[in-house]
Amino acid sequence: MKKPRYVRLADVLSTAIQDGKLAPGTKLPTHRAFAEQAGVALATATGAYRELEKRGLIIGETGRGTFVRDLGLPPTLGVQQTATDGLVDLIFNMPSDASDADMLRTGLRKLASAGDLEAMLRYQPHGGRAHERRIIAESLGSVLGPIDPECLLVTSGGQHGLATIALGLFRHGEAIATDTITYPGFKSVAALTGLELVPVEGSDGVMDPDDLERQCHANKLRAIYLMPTVHSPLGAVMDVATRLRLIEIARKHDLLIIEDAAYAFLEPDPPPSLISLAPERTVYVGGFSKSIGTGLRLGYVITPTTHIDRLLEAIRATTWNAPALISGLVTGWIEDGTLAKSEEARKQDGAERQWICRNVLGETSILAHPNAGFAWLSLEKGVRAEPIVTRLKENGFSASGAEPFATTTAVPQALRLAFGGIPKEELPGVFKVVRETIEESLV
Repeated sequence: MKKPRYVRLADVLSTAIQDGKLAPGTKLPTHRAFAEQAGVALATATGAYRELEKRGLIIGETGRGTFVRDLGLPPTLGVQQTATDGLVDLIFNMPSDASDADMLRTGLRKLASAGDLEAMLRYQPHGGRAHERRIIAESLGSVLGPIDPECLLVTSGGQHGLATIALGLFRHGEAIATDTITYPGFKSVAALTGLELVPVEGSDGVMDPDDLERQCHANKLRAIYLMPTVHSPLGAVMDVATRLRLIEIARKHDLLIIEDAAYAFLEPDPPPSLISLAPERTVYVGGFSKSIGTGLRLGYVITPTTHIDRLLEAIRATTWNAPALISGLVTGWIEDGTLAKSEEARKQDGAERQWICRNVLGETSILAHPNAGFAWLSLEKGVRAEPIVTRLKENGFSASGAEPFATTTAVPQALRLAFGGIPKEELPGVFKVVRETIEESLV
């Protein structure tokens, strides 16, 4: 069967890109200009560009045009873990402390000397063991208010919680509103489960309620995905008035609210959570990877009772149950105060790292929470992120542009820097390399 003409055009350009005839960074003609050059309709030219974007060969950039991608950088940059090839990792936020290993040793010894270890070798309830659900629910009470342990389901990390929600509560093709810059893990879940993400404008990570209202009239939305307390990657904390306005719109249009609280523990004085303000329609996702250790995959979903059965079925279908060894460790740390100490240590460590970041890179273009081990660095007008990412890689640093985080077709020019796992004494030198690489692009 003969290929459509737009695919044949895309094949020609693809060959030129892969053969090096169109070098990385080459600016392509506008859709209209390309249509005239190729002697085809504008729709055909647009289809060819869209096909090349799907193949990861070109990228559209806000206000600048369309450029050939650097094929040495994966299209999913920032989502896939960096290979162990000696690069300094500025993509994944992996907070740690010198005492973490001792914390684990102590926790394992305590776990081994108490309880029914044999029970941990058997299948567990899909939503987690009852006493552990109660421990987690009670620990959240000071921030979220009273939580019914029956409505809290234990998952294998926050990411698994998001996948559980997508699989259990939505159908293929349904639309979810989200920020224009959002968490890549949720983008991955949406792509795998066939959900459409509808970008809603906002300001520095705080969704604009008026634009959400417009999107509700323009699209058939089923839910909103939000990170109201310490947005990832922008670090914003949404004010109470905006939270109440978004809830009002959700109630008006019967939208489910997905509240992602992965980094909420970093905020010392958080506003009321969405689940405390609208418990009847909010599904809350949290975890312990960022506050204890990224390798200890334990999270939870808090849900209205109407959704429990479907979420339990999704957990059963994906992991059956979270590992009892991990849940036993974490709930033990909750009870003996280790978790609280770890969270305080992460806050202090993040604040020190932010100070170093701003001291070297300056304040003007950085968006970040003051206690976070990551920052968003907006680039000056005319400066492109991809060449900077390429040069950093050549110098031994893996970094990410905005593409993995963007839900819009046009991608802003920015760098997302994650530095929670880099030794603090090395950070000034790391940020100096980033600053100098950016300055070189201005020449």
